[in-house]
Amino acid sequence: MRAALSPPSAVSGEERKCIQIRILLLPNSSRTTIMLGAALLLRALGLAKALQDHSGVSQENFAAYALSLSLWNTTHSKAACEKIAQSISSASQVFYSDSQEFELDISHWVDSSSQVPVCSVEPAVPDDVASILQQIARARVPFAVKGGGHTNILGFSSTPGVHISMTRFNHIAISEDSRTVEIGAGPTWGDVYTYLVPKGFNVAGGRMDGVGVAGLTLGGGECHSLFWLYGLTVDTVAEFHIVSPNGTEIVVTKADEDLWFALKGGFNNYGIVTKFTLKLYPQTNVWGASLVFEGELADAAKAAFVKYLSRPHDHKAVQLGHFMYINGSVSFGLSLFYDGPEPPMGLYDELLNLTSTTTTIFQGTFTDFMSTQVSPKYKRVYSNGIPMSRYTEPIMKAYTNEIKFWGDRLSQYDNRVSLFYILEPFEPDFLTHGEPSAYPPDRSLAVFPSLVYVSWTNASADVYMADAVRLSAASLVEAAIQDGQDLEDAATYVNYAIFGTPLERMYGKHLERLRRIRKKYDPEDVMGLAGGWKF
Repeated sequence: MRAALSPPSAVSGEERKCIQIRILLLPNSSRTTIMLGAALLLRALGLAKALQDHSGVSQENFAAYALSLSLWNTTHSKAACEKIAQSISSASQVFYSDSQEFELDISHWVDSSSQVPVCSVEPAVPDDVASILQQIARARVPFAVKGGGHTNILGFSSTPGVHISMTRFNHIAISEDSRTVEIGAGPTWGDVYTYLVPKGFNVAGGRMDGVGVAGLTLGGGECHSLFWLYGLTVDTVAEFHIVSPNGTEIVVTKADEDLWFALKGGFNNYGIVTKFTLKLYPQTNVWGASLVFEGELADAAKAAFVKYLSRPHDHKAVQLGHFMYINGSVSFGLSLFYDGPEPPMGLYDELLNLTSTTTTIFQGTFTDFMSTQVSPKYKRVYSNGIPMSRYTEPIMKAYTNEIKFWGDRLSQYDNRVSLFYILEPFEPDFLTHGEPSAYPPDRSLAVFPSLVYVSWTNASADVYMADAVRLSAASLVEAAIQDGQDLEDAATYVNYAIFGTPLERMYGKHLERLRRIRKKYDPEDVMGLAGGWKF
């Protein structure tokens, strides 16, 4: 017997029947999109319990309920947007779909991460953030908070309700003693480096120019070379400025034991962070190299990479491996980086002396180097984390098999598919620089946050792509366990995990404490109306 769903009272029975008929006429791909929208709305509106017996609900009934919810959401979110416009100061502003600002506010690195909200709002001061949260709390409508927009998960920084863009919190200022820098929640790391590096400073920030400061930091902060020396981005935070769900602005320091712990990897569960204060470090010119190996050349490069990693090396040196499947062809690449004008003699010789298909060498400012590390804009992307503790010959063989198998299989659903595996071998002590934080749950276990991601264009292939990155990550972790790695309880890096990843896989033993802290600071579950990893 199919479970019954009651639509919001604003939608009559006759209207609901018409909606069901319209759903029946839709292609399957459109039904899937509507059903996903329903799931997001149900969660945001606190109605997810209505679908506990999901298997007993027909597609037509579920989708009809989704459209009913959409009508409810549009009406109530519109009213909330109007209330917000009346309550905020002239420094902040609300936008609607007929404006260019609206389009910029809701755009993301990946097109499929965006939704169309009823309005977007750009707060400029913390008091206005408080007013916005208070109006949302009263209306109980879904909302989103977007910093840089570098997510590939629908609903994490997008919404069908009220979209908050932090773009006006764009200030960057060095302290008088030049020991710290204040950074608003709106800039990307490229903005930060452009400001700091000419002054001779830097922070332990993101490896990609277009990644937002807020999302990376609140997700833990796996970053560029400086974190080998100083820790994750969260290990270098001196202060968080946050507007709590009840509208109170709090400056969080080490003295605030609970929030200090929770904000370091706990995302947006505790309010809206408006500013970060990070420690500063000196920055000189840097050196980098990119090598690509195709065909038989790749085998020698993989063997040399494994050999190189088996030796101790300079903490200023970073080297990443890349397996790539593009246009039906598999290749292997190396990205080398040295946090100095040039690497010590002999450091990279065995890698640079390899015969490669292409080799590019960079020497110059850190800002100029980061401008070459820009991720292209994609139509659709899914990613997943692959915890690893070392890269050996059997592991390289496993990666080689995985990329060929999944690249060929996924090409059957979209011939424009591209598949990437990023190997991130860091120093074993890279987690020892910080104190306990939401992420990682265990700093004694040096797990490298490796990555798989796939890009494609055909929306009807979404489910196959998601299954592929889940299954492939699990297969590689199992291969590593068979290779003797202790990964049974290894945490998946929060910013890499695919949607639906169990919270226990990312936060482990810290999850219960994070839930207690959330209940303390957000008893009305206001932040539960926004997307993200919810405690």
